[in-house]
Amino acid sequence: MRKPGDWMQNPTDERILEVLNTGLELGPTTIARNIDRDRTGVSRRLSVLVDYELVNKVEEGYYEITDLGKHYLEGELNAGELEPVGDTE
Repeated sequence: MRKPGDWMQNPTDERILEVLNTGLELGPTTIARNIDRDRTGVSRRLSVLVDYELVNKVEEGYYEITDLGKHYLEGELNAGELEPVGDTE
């Protein structure tokens, strides 16, 4: 069972992680299209997921899931215990 943090916006954050869990490096437009969300909202959530180290920014406009993100999806990580490393919204 997944343990989301209070800072998460679900189901959007989980759907972003699930799409990135395919092993692909994707941009916000592609992710948004595949989870039926708007690009701007996905972009904002990606920034937060990067701050909590569930997602890594590979290069400008491309993201990948981290090992922490995979552990979260597998129910092995309580996202509520994570601290942001960057500036969150």
